[in-house]
Amino acid sequence: MSGTKFESESIFIKAASTHNGMTSILIGSGLILVGALACIFLPKLFFLPGVFVISGGIVGLIIGWFKLKEPKHSLELTREHIIYYHRRGKWRISWENIQRVDVPRITKGIEQVELEMIGFRLRDADIFLDEISPRLITYLLMEQRPLTMQNRDANCTSGQCYGSDMIEDDKFVRASGEGIKGISAMFGNRMNKLRNQLGYDVFISSNEIDREARQFITLIKDCQAAAAKAKA
Repeated sequence: MSGTKFESESIFIKAASTHNGMTSILIGSGLILVGALACIFLPKLFFLPGVFVISGGIVGLIIGWFKLKEPKHSLELTREHIIYYHRRGKWRISWENIQRVDVPRITKGIEQVELEMIGFRLRDADIFLDEISPRLITYLLMEQRPLTMQNRDANCTSGQCYGSDMIEDDKFVRASGEGIKGISAMFGNRMNKLRNQLGYDVFISSNEIDREARQFITLIKDCQAAAAKAKA
């Protein structure tokens, strides 16, 4: 999509993980019905299989319900920002604040392995801390724990060496010299840690996009170039 232009107000990206939410609910409901009928009308020999079918249906209902609870779109690309939406909040990054976007890589033995993530390296991480909701910060601190175990030690061949610093310090000093405390401070320290280990400040899962990671990265770069051209 070279030469991308914002012909409308925004470009929306839908998470692949939210697809087929209603289908999951319908299949789950069907399994529960079949399992219940088997338990009621078939011989006792079929009671236990019927229970297993009902259990599978309940799992399908739960999966479908969570899919439908997700925002309609995971990302919005506007003329000024890329905005990420989650049921627990959102974050926003201006195009000029993106220094680099790519797929993070980790070292496993002598190999370089790509993560199922897209990473954003920021020019000013302090701005991002003001553009993310506290509820989403709390969720990301938990979700990103596996990322903090990557590339921890050059001698770690597995790439997942545990350390004693998985809990972030609740005090953080911004680049401006301002000290902050609390959940935002913890996330500031987490961003610094991940930048040192993986080279990026902000991450989204490949499941949050509706296309291949490389295609998405190309779209981001095209949108960034279009925004810069519009301001020139």
